[in-house]
Formats: sequence, C-alpha cells, structure tokens
Amino acid sequence: MAALLIPRRRLSTEEATRWADSFDVLLSHKYGLAAFRAFLKTEFSEENLEFWLACEDFKKTRSAAKLAAKAQRIFEEFIDVQAPREVNIDFQTRELTRRNVQEPSLSCFDQAQGKVHSLMEKDSYPRFLRSKIYTDLLSQTQRRLS
Repeated sequence: MAALLIPRRRLSTEEATRWADSFDVLLSHKYGLAAFRAFLKTEFSEENLEFWLACEDFKKTRSAAKLAAKAQRIFEEFIDVQAPREVNIDFQTRELTRRNVQEPSLSCFDQAQGKVHSLMEKDSYPRFLRSKIYTDLLSQTQRRLS
C-alpha cells in the first residue's frame, strides 16, 4: 500500500522523518496527510481526519450565505447522533456544537475540532508512526538514496 503513496516529486527521507516531529507537521505536509489518511482507512477511522479537514475548509468560508449551509452539512455528516461518519466526541461538546450551528460563525466547530485533533494526536498518530505504511514509506525513501 505504501508504494501508492510515493509522489511524482520525490519525497525525501528528511521530509518523511519530520512527520514524526509533531502531529501538526504531519498534517501540514501534503504527502504526510495522504499517508495518514491511508493509514486511517486501514483502521476504519478516517472520519476523524475528514471532519478535521472539513472544519479547516469551513474556516475559510467568506460567504455568509454559504456559512449556514456548510455548517449544517458538517453537523449532519459528522456531529449529529447517528451521523453517517459520526466522530467520537462527548455529549457536552456535541450539544455546544449543536447550539453553535444554529447561529453559525467561523468558530462554531472549534471545540469539537480540537477534541478530534487531540484524539488523533494521542491515539492514531502514535500508531501511524509505528505502522507498516509509515515504516515502508521511510524505507522506500532511504533505498532511493543508496
């Protein structure tokens, strides 16, 4: 599976190694994000990353007309009880987000997004760093150097 992740532009060992520096470094790197997404799919937990990315996109919304519709779509897809890709957040965060979405602002998902980020950082990210996907990718970049 990791072979599919090698980009056209050569990924350097240094870049791939930097992903272990911090979770945010991984998320900010195009290929790191792709590798992490592939890993989450193997664990059937990609909804966490998809929610986080949807929130990042939501914060870039400049049209007030689109804000409410986007907020509702994100809520229905990820936050609502029995949502198709429901993320694992506590009741208080879910209810706060429900209230926030009724009068949406660019920060209405901040608490839920923060909880999901923390969950991925503490749980999925360490497993990713030990995963075959990541270790194979590192090996591939190192083999290209020899």
